[in-house]
Amino acid sequence: MHPTPKEVGQLTQEQRRRNLTAAHLLHPNPDAVRAQLFLSDNPFFLVFDKVQVKYEMLRAHLLDRVPVTRAADEHGYSRAAFYLVAEAFEEDGIKGLLDDKRGRRGPLKVTPAILDFVRTEPDLSGAKLAAAVAERFGVALHRRTLERLRPR
Repeated sequence: MHPTPKEVGQLTQEQRRRNLTAAHLLHPNPDAVRAQLFLSDNPFFLVFDKVQVKYEMLRAHLLDRVPVTRAADEHGYSRAAFYLVAEAFEEDGIKGLLDDKRGRRGPLKVTPAILDFVRTEPDLSGAKLAAAVAERFGVALHRRTLERLRPR
């Protein structure tokens, strides 16, 4: 059962949209959302809420038995995106509906030992430091990367 307008709370639609924008949770294509829930007068459903739209897309398929292509299309996503969202939800639950964090995905090559070494060699040029790190630690790092690690 879905909440009634009185249960939604005191936030206006515009406040919710601003909060979603600040959290980077805006639906990438809200104009493409045509699911009836989001076209109704119920203020609980907001086409700009990317996580809510993804959740309702999955719910439409799994509970209402809407075919994948139709569920995806009505919620502004492709069939391929539907399967990615479903897999992420299967693996991580509601957290899986959030986008992956931006930025580096794995461990950095700069270990604490390399960082300590770089900071103890303030007189070496960036190029000589890169050669020394490669020889001592077996890790190839750009001279500028190493120069940025030095305290200022």
